[in-house]
Amino acid sequence: MLMTHKVRCYPNKTMQQFINKAYHYRRYCYNQALETWNSMYEASLVLQDKTLRPNERKVRDELVANKADWQYAQSARTLQLAVHDLGQAWKNFFNPKMPNHKKPKFKSRKKSRLVFKTDRAMIVDGKLCLDKPQAYAGDWYPIRLSEAPRWSGPLRQATVNRDADGYYASLSIEVDESHPLPSNHRVCGVDANIGKFVYNDDNQTKAVRVLTDQLTNLYTRITLYQQRLARKRNENPKNFRSNNYRAMITKLQHSYQKVARIQNDLMQKFTTQLVQDNGTIAIEDLDVQHMKMNKHLAKNLHRSQFGCFKQLLKYKAEWYGRELVMVDRYYPSTQRCSQCGEVKVGAEKLTLAGNALHHTKHHEYHCYACGARLERDVNAVQNLIQYAKG
Repeated sequence: MLMTHKVRCYPNKTMQQFINKAYHYRRYCYNQALETWNSMYEASLVLQDKTLRPNERKVRDELVANKADWQYAQSARTLQLAVHDLGQAWKNFFNPKMPNHKKPKFKSRKKSRLVFKTDRAMIVDGKLCLDKPQAYAGDWYPIRLSEAPRWSGPLRQATVNRDADGYYASLSIEVDESHPLPSNHRVCGVDANIGKFVYNDDNQTKAVRVLTDQLTNLYTRITLYQQRLARKRNENPKNFRSNNYRAMITKLQHSYQKVARIQNDLMQKFTTQLVQDNGTIAIEDLDVQHMKMNKHLAKNLHRSQFGCFKQLLKYKAEWYGRELVMVDRYYPSTQRCSQCGEVKVGAEKLTLAGNALHHTKHHEYHCYACGARLERDVNAVQNLIQYAKG
């Protein structure tokens, strides 16, 4: 099992220059590979010969055979991994299970994320040692890490990227064994709502807010920075990159970084708590992509981190030996009464605004078959628990 540890790194001036060149070299290799891929495909159409269709091996061999002299001063793995990423992008594009994956396109120098990969890096004495290119003539130094990797095992891949406040390395380590927790018979249901997750802790129902006041303030600040940047571009479209403009971009990047870190901290702590306290966890397999088609809810749905929550819970349940039950997305957890099993249909259905026929509010669930009066989220959590128990 691959486990990834993202850690801050501190390269010296020499290694910073090499890393910055590696960022642009990877983008150059990706764009060159995409151009070669498209040319091969067009040639196969013109000649009507399917054997000329491009693939990862053909494109990689073509780029390696036509390498320029200056490319030998860069890592050979950067080119090969860039071609591998392009091949995976084409597979995802043609995968029917990934209908929202877009066609690969050329990477822009201005908009692309600064990142490069290598699978020949090593950890020596707690420092990251990148693979030195064969024709590189300068000095070579190990890179100091802010902390040691959390797991011991062979380093399969190192991804170095530059963020708003420095350089970071994502270390993918091959771990042979999982760490199962002691057996636990508690069953937990988690109901995902916009801005919060509702779950049961033993006999109590609790909620974890995802859109906290701190995040709301940061989103307001981001909107303000974006408006100011747009105003500068509109007022002076030919020469808007002033020092104040660059300073505003830096502030915007730091705000986005704060948002990402706060969200990641909330999700990591919440999912770890769920896995440690419960033996079986039931969550809904929500169709988030179609839910985002509602323009009034799309932004808050994105900020509620439904996809990230499911992804983290999947690998943590496998790592700690817990059972994760994915409830069918068509299961009426909101419409079903957890006391008698009656399902609301037609005009009695609950909507985001409640029920107009019986004048009930959004958070109220009234069952007109057995007379139960429950909180909407509490009722949904109990239905998820019953689904998990079978």
